[in-house]
Amino acid sequence: MKTSAEYIDSINRLIAGIPYPEEPHGLYEPIAYTLDCGGKRLRPMLLLASCDAVGGKMERAVNQALGIEMFHNFTLLHDDVMDRADKRRGKPTVHC
Repeated sequence: MKTSAEYIDSINRLIAGIPYPEEPHGLYEPIAYTLDCGGKRLRPMLLLASCDAVGGKMERAVNQALGIEMFHNFTLLHDDVMDRADKRRGKPTVHC
């Protein structure tokens, strides 16, 4: 089993390698920006660690791990819009 830092490094590499379509830029750029802002990556780490713990192949759980992180980041983005927050993790929010 990997350490939490190893899982997080793997997740960050996977996120950095997401091939976003070029158009529509206004749709994909905010997603990339939000995911690039970092975070604890707790949800995808727990998903991959659980898969590893039960003897599953982590390569088969990668899309689910990225999906859960993307969904979580969407909820943060939505929260920022609803709260009219100017900053998240010290950086400007998407809607500013």
